[in-house]
Amino acid sequence: MKRLLILALPLLLIGCVTAPKPLQGQFSTLLPDEAVTRQAAGERVRWGGRVVKVEPQAARSCFEVVGAPLDAAGQPRKVDRSEGRFIACRTGFYDPEVFQAGREITIAGTIEGFETRKVGDFDYRYARVAAEVVYLWPERKDVDVIVHPVPIYW
Repeated sequence: MKRLLILALPLLLIGCVTAPKPLQGQFSTLLPDEAVTRQAAGERVRWGGRVVKVEPQAARSCFEVVGAPLDAAGQPRKVDRSEGRFIACRTGFYDPEVFQAGREITIAGTIEGFETRKVGDFDYRYARVAAEVVYLWPERKDVDVIVHPVPIYW
């Protein structure tokens, strides 16, 4: 019985995971690459991924992000694939030294249009999001977990 409880505890905790309050709400299920294909301007989305770069401008900052699937809390998962790149802009200054390349970010906002930019020599079509929320996740620390088998006595 004790073993069953120990095995069930992580499943119960997973069921309690919720997104941070600023990231809660109703959003379209479109992925960034699907939004471009469908020209889905006006859709309210919650997308996340890894920052490629931040471009501070006179009145706003724009983030280029490589999209990744989100977990139940809205945090980007660590995966080796992209759901498409997107650009998100929000009023104010966001420091590129804080929002460094590779950091995990989640954006909530509305698709306001599309633009083409270069990725290397490739012309890439981005969905552009008017961000209502820019959520920078704390850096994850990789740890090695060593599991020693526990002897079972009957």
